[in-house]
Amino acid sequence: MAPINKECDYLVIGGGSGGLASARRASGAYGAKTIAVESNRLGGTCVNVGCVPKKITWNAAAIAETIHDAASYGFSVETTAPFDWKTFKHKRDAEVKRLNGIYARNLDKDNVEYIHGRAHLVSPNSAEVVLDDGSKTTIHAKNILLATGGHATLPEITGSEHGITSDGFFDLDTQPKKVAVVGAGYIAVEMAGMFHALGSETHLFIRHETFLRPFDPMVQETVTREYERQGIHMHKNSAQSKLEKNTAKGGAWKTLHYTDAAHPDGATLDVDCVLWAIGRTPEVEDLGLPAAGVAQSERGHIIADDYQNTNVPHIYSLGDVSGKVELTPVAIAAGRKLADRLFGGPRFADAKLDYRNIPSVVFAHPEAGSIGLTEPEARTQYGDAAVKVYTTAFKAMFYVMMPAERKPPTSYKLVCVGEEERVVGLHIVGLGSSEILQGFGVAVKMGARKRDFDACVAIHPTSAEELVTMR
Repeated sequence: MAPINKECDYLVIGGGSGGLASARRASGAYGAKTIAVESNRLGGTCVNVGCVPKKITWNAAAIAETIHDAASYGFSVETTAPFDWKTFKHKRDAEVKRLNGIYARNLDKDNVEYIHGRAHLVSPNSAEVVLDDGSKTTIHAKNILLATGGHATLPEITGSEHGITSDGFFDLDTQPKKVAVVGAGYIAVEMAGMFHALGSETHLFIRHETFLRPFDPMVQETVTREYERQGIHMHKNSAQSKLEKNTAKGGAWKTLHYTDAAHPDGATLDVDCVLWAIGRTPEVEDLGLPAAGVAQSERGHIIADDYQNTNVPHIYSLGDVSGKVELTPVAIAAGRKLADRLFGGPRFADAKLDYRNIPSVVFAHPEAGSIGLTEPEARTQYGDAAVKVYTTAFKAMFYVMMPAERKPPTSYKLVCVGEEERVVGLHIVGLGSSEILQGFGVAVKMGARKRDFDACVAIHPTSAEELVTMR
């Protein structure tokens, strides 16, 4: 069959949250002829193997914790069977599939042509799409957006293929009895917390003394200590050398070879699941970037400026593939701003996303959240004399009925600068941090000062009131 040629105003390669948001805005709001191409399921990482199924699993883990805590409030709760991982997985998969359908219907509603296939650039203004049946379509576009996202990275050690990544976590049909999670970023910390809360013996391997190292030291230290208190086996200053199948135990069991602070000469650990969470790699391997002359960073990310421009006119990039701030709402906001600028007329000529003061949350146990500068960053940027820090640590009221050894921490920090004490960083750990941060994030984004926080009357009794009563 001869190749089919198509033309459009806007070609979006990548059907994740950012690409689809941009495609829908361009077509639905401005009438641009738009084509979106995706080779996997619609919704990208977030919907399929990220935010959505992760939060559903986190909810299950939180319920498990609540059942455990119920006795302290006078309830006698007995579980008649272990957590039903298989049933839970099937229901979670069904919800993801439902969302895939919603994404497809929304594209149709906004008159975006959707092509399921694998696209690669063949010139600065055209791409070839290999369809599911092997046939090919060439698309000529006035503007091209590269929003292909990323994929989990495997370590370069012998036998790494015997482990899974965060993608594989959501494919597990049965709950591992004993799991090794390797990594120190938010994905590793979230996965380890969920495994542990749901009853798997959990070992977390990190390269340093604490995890979540891009976050403020208060967040790092508080959550690391809490994971140790809960009974997660922490392997600090660790490195892995080999992963091999355990033929003696059979089945899914493997043997991980490693060193850590307690075993500098090496040790092994038998587990039935190893989850690699050591980072993510941009999805560019077969995108055809050289054919269009698109520049990449040393790590392979597509280089894009704050307006999402690449070095090639009329080719743009955003989301995880460009490596700026790898969060779904960031990609969505950037995608819409880009569509406004390209197709919204003169009033949007300077439209772009402000990448400063973006809030982020780690769904750990307990939750942790951050917006703005860490204390070390603020001291580097403004100097020690200009920085004033307010902190508080306490036990949330929910835990007052529980014995002291079972009370998780709550810790808050405000980082302020200058005589007016503008709040340039807010960092919180504890129950409900995700919901608290969304509201306080607005204040930080608006440039609130410490006295603005103080002027807000506290809501009592809440944890959040501590943020407006710090002294």
